[in-house]
Amino acid sequence: MVLLLALTSAPDAEQVLPALSLLPHSIRRHPSDAGSLLALPEADVLLVDGRTDLLGAKSACRLLQTAGTDAPLLLVVTEGGLSAVSAEWAFDDVILSTAGPAEVDARIRLVLSRTQDAEPARVQASGITIDEQSYSAKLHGKPLDLTYKEFQLLHFLATHPSRVFTREQLLSDVWGYDYFGGTRTVDVHVRRLRAKLGDADQIIGTVRNVGYRFNLYDEDHRAQE
Repeated sequence: MVLLLALTSAPDAEQVLPALSLLPHSIRRHPSDAGSLLALPEADVLLVDGRTDLLGAKSACRLLQTAGTDAPLLLVVTEGGLSAVSAEWAFDDVILSTAGPAEVDARIRLVLSRTQDAEPARVQASGITIDEQSYSAKLHGKPLDLTYKEFQLLHFLATHPSRVFTREQLLSDVWGYDYFGGTRTVDVHVRRLRAKLGDADQIIGTVRNVGYRFNLYDEDHRAQE
């Protein structure tokens, strides 16, 4: 059983993630104002409620990071709020408030296992440096201003270099099996990601009539076969 602390203004902690009522984990409520965040009781995972106040949730995540809390932060948002989430918020994972019990349980288990690693994982390829711990990415040492989903897409492709993924595979692996949007979502995010990569946009390659891949480049900036 995992001890969860819901940082929320809602009167009932289980309102943050209703599926928790079907799981054996213990959950308590704690106020989300700045003063209360500096005096947290013990917990295994902190649920940051961003369903109705994204700005407040962002501030809470950053404050908790600055304070140096040991418990991982699981940000809870609505479908509409997901597009506004950025890797700069400094949370460990994000989940929709409507997620089912199986997904909630898996997210809790995974966020605990990731944050228990002694060393933060990094991915380095083709001039890209990705820090999984801080959800940040750099191109030749310069920070990239990515949304959370753009970060996830870049991270997924970079951890599978040269492998071609169809749009359907990317929807399943990056957006999740329960995402109901069409494959055009992938094209839109790839286009935005390339725009932010600037002159290095060829790192995300297109394989005609198939999908996308992360291209590896040598020191002479030529794609490796």
